Amino acid sequence: MNAPFPHGKPPLRLLIAAPRGFCAGVDRAIEIVERAIDRYGAPVYVRHEIVHNRFVVDGLKAKGAVFVEELDEVPDGVPVIFSAHGVPKAVPAAATERGLEWLDATCPLVSKVHRQAERQIEAGRHILFIGHKGHPEVIGTFGQVQEGEMTLIETIEDVAALDLPEGTPLAYLSQTTLSVDDTAAIIAAIQAKFPQVTAPKAEDICYATSNRQAAVKAIAPQCQLMLVIGAPNSSNSLRLAEVAERLGTRSYLIQRASEIEPGWLDGVDTLGLTAGASAPETLVREVVARLGEWRELSEEQVVTAEERMVFKLPRQLT
Repeated sequence: MNAPFPHGKPPLRLLIAAPRGFCAGVDRAIEIVERAIDRYGAPVYVRHEIVHNRFVVDGLKAKGAVFVEELDEVPDGVPVIFSAHGVPKAVPAAATERGLEWLDATCPLVSKVHRQAERQIEAGRHILFIGHKGHPEVIGTFGQVQEGEMTLIETIEDVAALDLPEGTPLAYLSQTTLSVDDTAAIIAAIQAKFPQVTAPKAEDICYATSNRQAAVKAIAPQCQLMLVIGAPNSSNSLRLAEVAERLGTRSYLIQRASEIEPGWLDGVDTLGLTAGASAPETLVREVVARLGEWRELSEEQVVTAEERMVFKLPRQLT
């Protein structure tokens, strides 16, 4: 009896988002760790995960990086690197006080938000900061200013609940990895309630976050299923899965191909695939290979933007 499909496997149209995966800030952060190991020798200490991806972190551990949560876990006499998400000002100050050699792998686009925060405070404004409580980037940005100079805004409801003294000069800033649509709605609520609020000179949400969300918006309506490769603590990856869900496309955030359940593909003839800004292309190919075990794939790359951004390395490594 003939198989229902010529190759014995049902066909699957695979739409792969471009851009996807590593952004310039993540490329730079990983290169800083690798070059530091080459220059100083192992071990090199890294405060907090350099980027939110277990595969990347494990790969760097194998090369000689040691990841710690706090500076006091770093022994004397070894270099320490600060993660791409940024750190409060107190952290490099404490490292300098201890005589540690430190390297800052903070994404330059996060550093830009830090500088904006300082400038707004110098101008006498209170900052409404749009972000997710507890995220390392938010902790780092709040650590650029004195306590009480910034208020965290997570939702439109938070804006409605704000009770500030009349005439308080205000500015708003945001985390770089948020949902473009959610943030726009929160900004609109802020501007409606506080018409005199000062906006940042340019969009705080980074180009890579915006581009990856736009790519999902282009692909998701054509798919019955969207797979997003990324870590559960990766803000930009979580947002990609949310974007697909909001467009009515079932979506799963996965870290590795081994997490894919064959049953997810039931009734699926077109599948979308993307990766968060901390996920390497290796994992994309791993997922494609896994899908190919069950289905006869036809791959299509859907290009919605070209990214050519490159960030300079710290001067100690150049």
